[in-house]
Amino acid sequence: MSILIVDDEKDIRELIGDILKDEGYSVRLAGNSDECINEINAEPPALMILDIWLKDSRMDGIDILRTVKRDNPDVPVIIISGHGNIEIAVAAIKQGAYDFIEKPFNIDQLTLVVARAMETSRLRRENHELRRRDVASSEMIGSSPAFKALKSQLEKVTKSNGRVMLTGQPGSGKELAARYIHANSNRAAAPFVSVSSATIEPERMEEVLFGRETPERGVEPGLLEQAHGGVVYFDEVGDMPTGTQSKILRVLTEQQFTRAGGTDKVRVDLRVISSTSRDLPAEIRTGRFRQELYDRLNVVPIPVPPLSERRDDIPELARHFVDYFHRSQGLPARNISSDAEAMLQTMPWPGNVRQLRNMIERVLILGENGGAIEARELPGAEGAPSGAESMVLGGAVATLPLREARELFEREYLLTQINRFGGNISRTANFVGMERSALHRKLKSLGVVTSSKSGARGAHFEDETEESEA
Repeated sequence: MSILIVDDEKDIRELIGDILKDEGYSVRLAGNSDECINEINAEPPALMILDIWLKDSRMDGIDILRTVKRDNPDVPVIIISGHGNIEIAVAAIKQGAYDFIEKPFNIDQLTLVVARAMETSRLRRENHELRRRDVASSEMIGSSPAFKALKSQLEKVTKSNGRVMLTGQPGSGKELAARYIHANSNRAAAPFVSVSSATIEPERMEEVLFGRETPERGVEPGLLEQAHGGVVYFDEVGDMPTGTQSKILRVLTEQQFTRAGGTDKVRVDLRVISSTSRDLPAEIRTGRFRQELYDRLNVVPIPVPPLSERRDDIPELARHFVDYFHRSQGLPARNISSDAEAMLQTMPWPGNVRQLRNMIERVLILGENGGAIEARELPGAEGAPSGAESMVLGGAVATLPLREARELFEREYLLTQINRFGGNISRTANFVGMERSALHRKLKSLGVVTSSKSGARGAHFEDETEESEA
């Protein structure tokens, strides 16, 4: 990474260049604003040393500074000037300059400021690289048909800049899907900025999104400015205040905005991904969400399936979380018994993948240090599938004749197993120890209805196709 020196006086820029070369830095030189912009476009520097006055240039130093802070906000800029005064220094710092040095400068002062600025630049690059790796390592775990269908849809949108709306229940993995899109796109090295529409106070939403300018603190970039070049993710966009919705709509239309307290237009290059667990068309009908904003955000709608439609993925997800908590927190690296896996697959999971993750963490913290995780350790389970025990022991069952009670138990047991295997009759038959044809007859006699998508309790009975059994 090089240092770009911009000064209209050839002797000055070459002097600074020679000094910094002696310190071991790689340097590039520019004598006017056009040369400067061309150098930046060719390769953003690690640091800029910029003269405030540029003779015979289209832009002065402050104009160039604004452009650099807009397009390459992580590049530190040191301002130098022979006509320096406190007003110019304050103006430069407000626009985002790293420091201000007045000509004639002291060589020791110059090299010290440059060394500090280069360290700042290095740390920023490292932070970006760590953030990029973190996003890239956000794994999508699963192999169920519902998961494969989701991943196929995500793959189709990674290389475009189209706006995506992810819909699904809370905890189903909408943000993970958004991060997957970002990590596999041509913006992967740029920021991924998440905006929590539900938790930011409405009166602060605009300041948080657009930033602000004050005489005391100068420019404070908002989340949209921080996401420049990358992705902004509106989490639970249905909870965004209606007043902010109109301003976001304008940003999406114009690709620019004004900071709170400021007057300059800030242009941004963003890809927008949104998510919601709400019924936004219903919110539109009640006036709580703007139709125009919905139309802008909902270019590519992608539903994220709940965990109840991904039961085949539950054992793999559980093992993944065990490994994750072992590596990140040093919790025991335990196996999961077959009984515990069966129990996990039969639970209802209203909190979806997030609930599964929290349960695994709880078991690892509170459970035994060695051996496989057993079904009895799972919260809310005493060695029987969730819901089955309460049904068998419920008061209503005690009033039934044996034949009816047995049929009720068989019905609920088979419903549980069919749901566990995602409606796959062949796998259910293999697990319960019945021939497939015998299981069909038993289900029919018990009045069990299934669907191939969600297992039991569907609107009608469907025979499994060979494809769904594969």
